[in-house]
Amino acid sequence: MANPNFPLINNVFVLMLENHSFDNLLGFSGITGIDAETGGPTTINGLSGSESNTYEGNSYTVEPGAPWSMPADPGHEFPDTLLQLTGSSQAYDPATGYPPVNNSGFARDYAGGAPAGQAQDIMKCFSAGQLPVLNALAREFAVCDHWFSSLPGPTCPNRFFVHAGSSGGLDHSPDTAQILAWETVEGMNFQNGTIYDQLRTKYDNGFRIYHDVKGFATDAFPSVAQLKGISSPWCHALNNFAADVADPAYDACYTFIEPSYGDVVGNTYKGGSSMHPMDDVTRGEALIKEVYEAIRKSPHWPKSLLIIIWDEHGGFYDHVPPPPAVAPGDPTLHGSMNRFGFDFKQYGVRVPAVIVSPLIPKGTIDHRLYDHASVLATLHSLFLTDPMTERDRNANSLEDLLLKLQAARTDALSTLPNPADSGSVVPEAPATNMALPANQGNLPIFLHAALRADLATATTPEETAAIQTEFSQIETRGDAGAYMNKVADKIGTPV
Repeated sequence: MANPNFPLINNVFVLMLENHSFDNLLGFSGITGIDAETGGPTTINGLSGSESNTYEGNSYTVEPGAPWSMPADPGHEFPDTLLQLTGSSQAYDPATGYPPVNNSGFARDYAGGAPAGQAQDIMKCFSAGQLPVLNALAREFAVCDHWFSSLPGPTCPNRFFVHAGSSGGLDHSPDTAQILAWETVEGMNFQNGTIYDQLRTKYDNGFRIYHDVKGFATDAFPSVAQLKGISSPWCHALNNFAADVADPAYDACYTFIEPSYGDVVGNTYKGGSSMHPMDDVTRGEALIKEVYEAIRKSPHWPKSLLIIIWDEHGGFYDHVPPPPAVAPGDPTLHGSMNRFGFDFKQYGVRVPAVIVSPLIPKGTIDHRLYDHASVLATLHSLFLTDPMTERDRNANSLEDLLLKLQAARTDALSTLPNPADSGSVVPEAPATNMALPANQGNLPIFLHAALRADLATATTPEETAAIQTEFSQIETRGDAGAYMNKVADKIGTPV
């Protein structure tokens, strides 16, 4: 299955979590190690403790001891991120491109929607002791401290970049009306397809997709199932992952893993494993531990690569200004996708990236530039797939990290520390009124995946029309939950 010119890696695993900046999770980690390029001693590009934002005459300085979960979801849509990165409430002007970036507006943006007196929370960052799992992996293998989200905006378009090297022009979180206007039974397509299209053509078992299932309506519909060629029913539940990867015959060269996003319908995001800011981060730590230990104990460990990344920054402060980016160069899929006229020549906020393989020397720190298209560039190097856009064509591959050792290490941790005890309890009922609109946050992403699964069951034009009509009538969060549960039952994957 591996590239005959690079036989060291047979299996690449990617776990993509939610909504945290690099500084928020690792800024106070104090990690030291060896430079990935030079081999000399180096230090992670973290926080000194003096970094700050100013808003209404008050200075908000970074400090350790972040809350386990946030009382309000920090803004991370395109306009929020523009304010956070530039410190200005100016609108984006396609004629002049992205304004100069100085990372000065995070406190100002959060203060506009946070509970009174809690603007400081956006500047608080986790201590190493709060995240023992992540810090153990970062110290044991490699941490990339210049990995940026692929655009300065929200979850959905950033996740598309890891699959296609593009968002098809999408620069915001879509609503259900837009989704219905775009949607056919084929799903979201891109001019040059997705990495799954290539792997499906090139290998008999080129990829697998796993998703964590915690019993929420959205758990039956991983967000990757928005894509053409990906179907919710044949995505695998994560509770089968350890047993599957323990099988010597496991031959998927690429495995993509999605967390549970928790109570998306209720808009609390509680109880999942995605590390969403409103949920307890320790549940995401438990997911990282579960995935790592399953691979570490498997017969595939010696030739494996695990990439752990976060889709975007979630509104949290980071001190490193993101640089300009290479635009993908592919056309916008649908006119309404490009709401702000964004040209994709600017990276988003820096996010954590931990790269795990027994072929990586312990304590590696990589200061080179990466974004989510680097996952694709790495797959192109290892499995001889082809670039899909100018973004992944020009992205740095992680291949060089795997060339430092002559053989796989045998001393890597077999188990990780347990997550910290946050003392949090999952609420028994959603905190949000089910009569509130469905077109908020990430809920439309999962509705899109459910619609695709529903349309796939139609056998006549009349059935297709009926499904589209039903979807168009979804107005409230209660409607959305009922619809997703109905489709999950119809396709035989109840949560």
